[in-house]
Amino acid sequence: MTTTVLVTGATGGIGGHLLTALGGRDVTVRALVRDPDRLAGAGVEVVRGDLRDPGAVAAAPHGVDAAFLNSPSAPDAATTQIAVADAAATAGVNRLVLLSQFAARADSPVRFLRWHAAVEQHVRDLGIGHVVLRPNLFLQGLLAFAPLVAATGRFGAPIGDAAVSAVDVRDIADAAAAVLTGAGSDGAVHDLTGPRAVTHAEIAAALAEATGQPVSFNDLTPEVFAAALDGVLPPWQAAGLVEDYAHYARGEAARVDDAVAVLTGHPARTLEEFARDHVAAFTPKA
Repeated sequence: MTTTVLVTGATGGIGGHLLTALGGRDVTVRALVRDPDRLAGAGVEVVRGDLRDPGAVAAAPHGVDAAFLNSPSAPDAATTQIAVADAAATAGVNRLVLLSQFAARADSPVRFLRWHAAVEQHVRDLGIGHVVLRPNLFLQGLLAFAPLVAATGRFGAPIGDAAVSAVDVRDIADAAAAVLTGAGSDGAVHDLTGPRAVTHAEIAAALAEATGQPVSFNDLTPEVFAAALDGVLPPWQAAGLVEDYAHYARGEAARVDDAVAVLTGHPARTLEEFARDHVAAFTPKA
């Protein structure tokens, strides 16, 4: 019997890779999206709607065996995700795969980790079959620095020499595809990391090797970092990112886990692979 899988956030960075990862499996994929034209030709069922649209959220999980829960970063992300989880439980979804964050806990000083912990607890309380994926810092998050690296050969953040076991979003998508189609046991929490913890100086060195151009990392104070984000990100998001980097700087995100390899059957992608695969973004324009 073919499984039907619902994907939220299907046009996002992880969602797009997840659709690709599910494409080679014997599943019917349904996507809840605001703009169906963005998935034209993707071979998926489309439910038009927003995650804040109660009607669409209620309709999308019907007849679904497993659902992937992810939403854009927003101040009400926890509330939004809880509503989707409730709809999945009401519709009788057998397995909800929740995208959380590494080190999520209710008493964290990092707002994003508290929000994720609240959603995790709600899903546990629902009693629905579920698996939690907690990825660490996304390597693709470094693409936010790409224009600066390409233009100036440098980037900065308030992290010092602390190492982070950053993970490639393609590995997150592969792990999600595996658990959506049966891997892992209900109630499991999987920390998704890269194969080793890397410092931002090591990231700079990998980018320099890939681009053939000098790249340096500058350790910034939290205040300077926050000032650089002013006007670039909404205040709540900028403050949360500063909290994230304080978490990294405290060495709380360095642990390496083998969940990617266990769930997917392939090793986690390395920093060097990421740098080579995204070299064009970091290379100075002619």
